[in-house]
Amino acid sequence: MELELKLALPLQDLRVLEKHLGRVAVMGRRKPKRQQLHNTYYDTPAHTLQHKAVALRVRRLGNADAPQWVQTLKMGAAGDSALSRRGEWEAPISSDGLDQTLLVDTPWAELDADGSLFQALHPVFTTSFERLSWIVALDTGRVEIALDRGNVLIDGNSTPLCELEIELLEGSTDAVFEVAGQIGRHISLLPLHMSKAERACRLADGTLDAPMRAKPSVLDESMELGAIALTVLRESFLQFTANLYTLRSSDAPEVLHQARVGWRRFKGNLKLFKKLINESTFPSLAALKPLLRRLTELRDLEVAATEVFPVYADPYQTGDAQRAQQWSHLEEALRRAIVEQREGLRTLLMDPAIGCTLVQMVRWLETGDFDTGWRPDEHKKRSVGQWASRRMAHLAEQLKSLPKKSRDALVQHRRRILAKRLRYGVEVLQPLLPRKQAERWLESAMRFQNRIGVERDLVQAIETAQRLDAAQGIVQFLRGVAFGITQPPA
Repeated sequence: MELELKLALPLQDLRVLEKHLGRVAVMGRRKPKRQQLHNTYYDTPAHTLQHKAVALRVRRLGNADAPQWVQTLKMGAAGDSALSRRGEWEAPISSDGLDQTLLVDTPWAELDADGSLFQALHPVFTTSFERLSWIVALDTGRVEIALDRGNVLIDGNSTPLCELEIELLEGSTDAVFEVAGQIGRHISLLPLHMSKAERACRLADGTLDAPMRAKPSVLDESMELGAIALTVLRESFLQFTANLYTLRSSDAPEVLHQARVGWRRFKGNLKLFKKLINESTFPSLAALKPLLRRLTELRDLEVAATEVFPVYADPYQTGDAQRAQQWSHLEEALRRAIVEQREGLRTLLMDPAIGCTLVQMVRWLETGDFDTGWRPDEHKKRSVGQWASRRMAHLAEQLKSLPKKSRDALVQHRRRILAKRLRYGVEVLQPLLPRKQAERWLESAMRFQNRIGVERDLVQAIETAQRLDAAQGIVQFLRGVAFGITQPPA
C-alpha cells in the first residue's frame, strides 16, 4: 500500500527549488539522488482506467543508450484529498512494452477477468521529468521526498509539472506531515489532488484550467454521521484548494467564484457538524485571513465589471458623449484594479504560511481527532436522516423568523448567512432528506440568497465606483438605482 502526500510547488528553476529544500532541517546537507524519468501511461480509448482510479505505466530509468524498464500498477486513489492511499505493484521488465504476466497476481485479474481490457490498452500520454529524491528518517517514521520538475505530454500538447511527493516508507502518517511542515516553512506549498493521469486527460479535453464545482455527495443512511461529516468536509475543502491551484494561472472569474464557494461550503459544513469536532485539535486559520479578504475584494471587482456595470452602462450614457467618457474612465480604472488585485492574490498564494495552514488542514481531515463513530441521539434510535431533517428544519425556521422587509444591516447580514447555510446544507445532505421538503428548503434559501445578493452586489459596485474616483454623476445614478431596488413595496 502506497501512502503519499502530493503538493504543488511554484514553477521555479529546479536549482532554485533544490536550494530552498537544502535549508530544511530534516534534510540537512544530504545530497539528493538525481534521476531522469520518462513514463508512458496506458489506457483504453474511453479512459477506462482513469475512470476506475487505476494507473498502469512503463517507466524508463536512465538514458536511451542504457535504459532500465519498470512496470507499475496503481489502484485505489483517494480522489478527495492530497493524501492518497493506493495499492502499488511494481516489477522490472525487459523492454518498453507492457508485460501481462506481471498482472496475474494483482487485483488486475479481477478487474480484467477475460483479458479484453488489457487487449484494448494503448499508450495515451507520457511524462518526462527530472526527479530529485531524499530518504529521511524521523522518530515517527521513514519517508521519501521526491521533487519532480518536467512536463506532461498528450496528443501533441504539453503542460509543465512541478510537484513534491512525500511517500511513507515505514512508520506513522505523522512522519509525512512532519516533513511537509518543515518544507512548508521554506517553500510555498499547495495541496494537490490531481494525479498526472487526470492532468493529462484534462489537458487533452481542454479543461485543465476549468473551475472545480461542488460534487454531489454520495451518502446513505447506513453511514455513521462522522463518516458523512468527513466525506462532505473533504469534498468542500478540495473544491477550495483545487480552485486556488488553478488561480495561480487562470484569470477566469468563475475559478475565483468557485474557490470562494468551496470555502463557504467548508465553513458551513464545520458549523453543521460542530458537535463532532474537537476544537483543540483544529488548526488556526489566522494565516488564511489575508487570502480570504483578497479573494472577496477581487470577486467584488469582477462582479462589478461583469455583472453590475454592464447592466447600467447604456441607461447612464444614453447617447451623451460626456457621460460615455466618464463611463469609459470608470471601466479602465476597474480593469487596472482587477489586474492589481489579481497580482496581489498570486503573491499571497506564494506565502509559505498559507501553504502550511492548508497542509495542516489536510492533516486534520486525514489524521486529526475527529469522532468518526458518533451517531446522533443513539439512545433515541434516531437515524442520520432524521438528524439531517431536524438540522435543516431548524435553519429554515431561523431564516423564516427574520423580518422580511427589514432594511437593518445586521438583519440583512443574518438573513444572508442563514440562507447560504441552509442552501449548502440541503445540497450536501440531499440524499438523506425527504425529496419534496428538500426542494422547498432549497428554493426558499436560493430565493433569499439571490434577492439579497443582487442588492449587495449593487451596493458593493457603488463603493467600488467611489474608490475608483468615478464621476459623481455615475455614483448618484447607481445610488438612485439601488434606492429603487431596496425600497420595500408600499
